[in-house]
Amino acid sequence: MADLFHPDRLQKLEDLKASGADPYPAQANFPVEEGAAAGPVREFAADILAEAEKRVGETMTVFGRVLGRRGYGKLAFLDLHDQTGRIQICLQKDLVSAEDFALLKQMNLGDFIAVQGELRPTKVGEQTVFGERFRILTKALENPPEKFHGLADSELRARMRYVDLFANQEVRETFLKRSAILQAMRQVFLDCRYSEVDTPVLHQIYGGANARPFTTHHNALDMDLFLRIAPELYLKRLVVGGMERVFEVARVFRNEGLSMRHNPEFTMIEFYEAYSDVYGMMDMTEKLVVAAAKAAGCTQEDGTLKATFREEEFVLDAPFQRLRYADSFQEFVGCDPTDREAVAEKMKEHHVTPDGDSEYAWWKAVNALFEDLVEPKLRGPVFVYDYPAAICPLAKPLADDPTWAGRFEFFLGGMELANAFSELNDPQMQLKKFEEQVEDKDPESVNQVDMDYVRALSYGLPPTGGCGIGLDRLIMVLLNRNSIRDVLLFPQLRAETGMQVEAKVETDV
Repeated sequence: MADLFHPDRLQKLEDLKASGADPYPAQANFPVEEGAAAGPVREFAADILAEAEKRVGETMTVFGRVLGRRGYGKLAFLDLHDQTGRIQICLQKDLVSAEDFALLKQMNLGDFIAVQGELRPTKVGEQTVFGERFRILTKALENPPEKFHGLADSELRARMRYVDLFANQEVRETFLKRSAILQAMRQVFLDCRYSEVDTPVLHQIYGGANARPFTTHHNALDMDLFLRIAPELYLKRLVVGGMERVFEVARVFRNEGLSMRHNPEFTMIEFYEAYSDVYGMMDMTEKLVVAAAKAAGCTQEDGTLKATFREEEFVLDAPFQRLRYADSFQEFVGCDPTDREAVAEKMKEHHVTPDGDSEYAWWKAVNALFEDLVEPKLRGPVFVYDYPAAICPLAKPLADDPTWAGRFEFFLGGMELANAFSELNDPQMQLKKFEEQVEDKDPESVNQVDMDYVRALSYGLPPTGGCGIGLDRLIMVLLNRNSIRDVLLFPQLRAETGMQVEAKVETDV
């Protein structure tokens, strides 16, 4: 087990214990006398530096990780990092107790410490906390990455995110902004009287999207279950029940490959609104994207919202462009999608073959052409709407032409970021569409008819608009991150070898 840890640091750990200090104290702050008031409140580096001029001379307490050190004699300067940034610490032999100053000998880069002292500038003008009390809070047993090289390998950075976060400030900022983006979107929902809900992750019948599920088994009930591929059908059950505006920040799971924009576990924001439709969902999606862009820092000096993604600039001020599916197909494929003879020629040209003779199989092949030839050209932001009804089993067909359904997909940077429907609320039609899907035996379609959902529709689903936004992809664009794993704290990776350590009992001899 000891082979896991750096030998020099293990020696420092033993030296620290021998001095009587606890290398992993339960209490973070400095001990206070019995009956005295609580110790000083923790200060954050960014807050101190922002108000430094008016706080010079104050005594304060700071906590953080040491990632830089200069000087080893009677004077040591430390770079102390916390979540908000870096502040310089000075430990001077004649300012701290001999016992505290001696702890410097056992301190390494990467250790967590607490320092209490006075804020004042150095001779070169850098605001610094001159320590009067010093304490090691956590002894690190591994060396942090080199200051100027850090973790360069992208896979290693994703695997060791716990190091990547403290070694690369830009990475930490990415995930702090991710949190801010999510909170900004939540606020839009709350301002529009939506309720946040939680729906099951384990489903008996997978549905709400076309994707392969992960399968698991419940021992007590002796039944197979599926990790959800979408929360849609449960959220619409809630609308049936009278919760007219609901949203969920949903972790979903799809048994698919890894790519720059695919991870088998990802986050969707799904929302449903009674008495709305696909056009209402466009308006709501615009509000959410604009709020997210502002939280991401996309506001320019002139007030416009602009994001740069893969060296391409996108203006994100609403309203966004709206384009019919058939028109975009005509423009980029070169024929009308309802012209079967012309489309068949395009399929041959691009090696696309319908998987069967059904309408669903035909239109799925048509949409494969759309995905290959049209989607990469949709730089956006743009809503493409009125999709083929045959591939939209949960969307309501258009009244004037049932070939098409009330559905949009939202594109930005050539990626689909959102999918929305005017929700199908006819229980008989929904049952028929489910049965057609099951009959086609598409491995990415439903495995059986969800009769409980059909029963729910039988009690009445009001006209409803629903939408799902891929949060990770949206953040990729807004923060200009090239791969989805750059915006996931712990993306899925291949198993790491050589990390298993055999447990053993060590005894004193």
